[in-house]
Amino acid sequence: MKKRVKLWMKIAGAQRGWLSETLRNETVGGALLLAAALIALVIANSPLQQWFFDLRNTKVGPEFLHLNLSISTWAADAVLAVFFFAAGIELKHELVHGSLREKTQALVPVAAALGGMILPATIFIAINLGQNSLIGWGIPMATDIAFALAILAVVGRQLPIELRAFLLTLAVVDDLGAIIVIAIFYSSKFALMPLLIAAALLVAFGLMQRKGIKGWYLYIPLAILIWYFVHESGVHATVAGIAMGLLMNMHKKPGEHHSAGDNVLHIVHPYSAAIAVPIFAFFASGVSLENFDLAKVLQSPLALGVILGLVVGKPIGVFLGAFLAARFTKAELSKGISWWDIAAIGSLAGVGFTVSLLISELAFKHSGEQAQLGVVAVLVASLISGVIASVLLTIRRKSYAGKKN
Repeated sequence: MKKRVKLWMKIAGAQRGWLSETLRNETVGGALLLAAALIALVIANSPLQQWFFDLRNTKVGPEFLHLNLSISTWAADAVLAVFFFAAGIELKHELVHGSLREKTQALVPVAAALGGMILPATIFIAINLGQNSLIGWGIPMATDIAFALAILAVVGRQLPIELRAFLLTLAVVDDLGAIIVIAIFYSSKFALMPLLIAAALLVAFGLMQRKGIKGWYLYIPLAILIWYFVHESGVHATVAGIAMGLLMNMHKKPGEHHSAGDNVLHIVHPYSAAIAVPIFAFFASGVSLENFDLAKVLQSPLALGVILGLVVGKPIGVFLGAFLAARFTKAELSKGISWWDIAAIGSLAGVGFTVSLLISELAFKHSGEQAQLGVVAVLVASLISGVIASVLLTIRRKSYAGKKN
């Protein structure tokens, strides 16, 4: 009889330290993200409303390079690329050192992430079939790393760290899935030559990493060029960020305490969590609620698809994905971890926010009313998911505290 592999193995000391630091960064990022979103909502519904929308639509940048973009577009295309760069490095770390290193262990969080993407999209499609809002099917697929980990850090302190590792892995894989969806379905005006140039530059970036070449003065200009040519290709420019993150060298050389990738993540992560994501959230979540009508929102197939997709589809999809992987593969839950924990983590995955807002912005960039409905739906769904997850995690925390006593 073949030995079954535990779903989550005991995390090694070095990996535990890396994970703890990442969780702390995401916790702070989640708080700043929430603050930025709330400030934007207040300003968008105050006497400063016109100033806010004028600022968001103000165009800056050189026209001859096709970069005369609105500030909100800069936030979505350029600033958010920093977030995806950090997410790419985190994913590479998981692939090299973390839970995605072993195929039998990787299968469960990957299956959970896939279930958490497929079911919400299916629910949205079923509700919006035949409607012009169908294009927004990708909105409820995403999980917000910063928000989800921030909530877990606040209400789930006594939960096993392996569960936090599972959520981080699920969210990072989820982000990769979202960026693939964005690249294929939400990019426009595809141009082959710029994409080929970007690919050649990415090859150069990867070779420099393999050779151990160092120097920010080499990589920053190269990264800007890669971003520019991806942008010019018509593929959404944030793809450049995750591509470069996945090419980072995560192997330590003799005498080194950390790999080049981990060192860069240590530098970039605070900028991603404290600056990039809050800036995007500020410009993406500022919507006017002057004509807000809850009945209208609930009657909208678009809003209903997003809300049910995130609040219902996400937790069920995550749970089913993990359960089926554990049922039909060699993986199994570690002793002491309950499927109720997975249900709580699934609810937490329904906090979509950052990437959901990005997809909503891309899907409905030519329809102001639908774009507004999409933002409101994401905010409502993320709030409901956050509350449900907080209740479930509190119950699980008390259960673990009772076991210790």
